[in-house]
Amino acid sequence: MKNKVAVILAGCGVYDGSEINEVVLTLLALEEQGAAYQCFSPDINLYHVIDHLSGQEVNQVRNTLSESARIVRGRVKALTELQQDEFDALIVTGGFGVAKNLSNYAVAGCEFSINEQFAEVMRAFRDACKPAGYMCIAPVLLPKIYDHIQCTIGEDPATAEVINSLGGRHVSCAVNDIVVDQKHKVVTTPAYMLADGILSAKGGIDKLAAEVISLVNT
Repeated sequence: MKNKVAVILAGCGVYDGSEINEVVLTLLALEEQGAAYQCFSPDINLYHVIDHLSGQEVNQVRNTLSESARIVRGRVKALTELQQDEFDALIVTGGFGVAKNLSNYAVAGCEFSINEQFAEVMRAFRDACKPAGYMCIAPVLLPKIYDHIQCTIGEDPATAEVINSLGGRHVSCAVNDIVVDQKHKVVTTPAYMLADGILSAKGGIDKLAAEVISLVNT
């Protein structure tokens, strides 16, 4: 039987949703590992909408779930439908949607809170001792849920300090590598916190997916 992974999305596009390349690379890596997956997203409005050509905010209201559906050809479910006991592992992709839709880190800094629906999912996988993978900016959320978590966002000093100040331990990491917290079964990689292109992001994401699946089977 295939391992089944829940993958969390937060919209479509790096500046206000999920980083599209990270999502595609993650799903490809899981398929190459022989794993099945189901994508989920909160059914809420985006914090705001960014024109990805100009970089400017636009006066629109868009739904996070509907936007996430753009990336995965409509094959995404509302986060409230995610039942931890139906999955072997969790993977959270990056992009500013993590900091704007899954949390308010982008505006609140170290005083941020996590969307309660998503926090419940994070706690459910933690309490079940199931493996989880977080990439890009997503690891900044981990110390709010896991005690003394070891993780990485790459090398950014300001974000690393937030992780440390919340009780986590940031470990510097190259773009093509991962950090594994064996106690909590959590795997992290910098992805587009450091990547300068698809190929450089792929190395770390491939390792993350492989390690998450390996932890399922240990």
